[in-house]
Amino acid sequence: EIVQNITASCGPVLADPTQIHQVVMNLCTNAYHAMQEKGGTLTVSLFETAAENIAPPLPAGDYVQLVVSDTGCGMDTTTQERIFEPYFTTKETGKGTGLGLAVTHGIVEGLGGQIRMVSTTGLGTTFSIYLPLHKQLQAEPLEPMGTKDIRGGNERILVVDDEQELVRLLEMFLSRYGYRVTSFSDSTAASAWFDANPGSVDLVITDMAMPKLTGLDLARAILAKRPELPIILCSGYSEVINAERAKQLGIRAFFLKPLQEEELAGLVREVLDAGPGREK
Repeated sequence: EIVQNITASCGPVLADPTQIHQVVMNLCTNAYHAMQEKGGTLTVSLFETAAENIAPPLPAGDYVQLVVSDTGCGMDTTTQERIFEPYFTTKETGKGTGLGLAVTHGIVEGLGGQIRMVSTTGLGTTFSIYLPLHKQLQAEPLEPMGTKDIRGGNERILVVDDEQELVRLLEMFLSRYGYRVTSFSDSTAASAWFDANPGSVDLVITDMAMPKLTGLDLARAILAKRPELPIILCSGYSEVINAERAKQLGIRAFFLKPLQEEELAGLVREVLDAGPGREK
């Protein structure tokens, strides 16, 4: 069961809608997994609150509070201490990379907010996100959004990421720029599709950490067939690869998550415009 407690008059925050969508999807997906065996209730709430009503207190001011709670299995103390660590996961192999909450934490902190969690084994988990209320949205002069200045195209882009919500996000905003997107949440399936359709792609965007076949291994396999094909490798955190190492392997560009629409759209255009064999 899904319960919504959304305050219609809730004020705005200053944030990228794509990032907020990613935060909500990550939290709701985790809640779903926590209740997958026995079912339960997923509750999403949104309302305004003041710093003095929050404990422990936040810096003075008003906040928008997003709460995602479930009645699932909950987490023990050891798990709670590591929940925001990149690549830490309690899910079975192939069901997650452990990057969802790490990315969520990074987005919230980057917006000047905080994320807090309360969990009890056997009873469920509640995530509370606090983002500063942006009261002067209409009164402040707004800088022009860069989206209009970023040229799109109709090139064919192969997108690979084992996090299905991220695949949907990439499909959504790449299509917004006119690109034709083929996407996979299974890297081995993506590799098989490319083997059968090597000439049907102008650019590859792939995640790094994926089960069975990593983004790096997928890139190597693709470049073995089409050395000139531009590839953008994405990662939330990696000690295995960085931008310099990626370029040494023939990968055209390296992009650190969390994904920001305009930044990635600009990079996609630059890489495509650079032509075969030229790094960006």
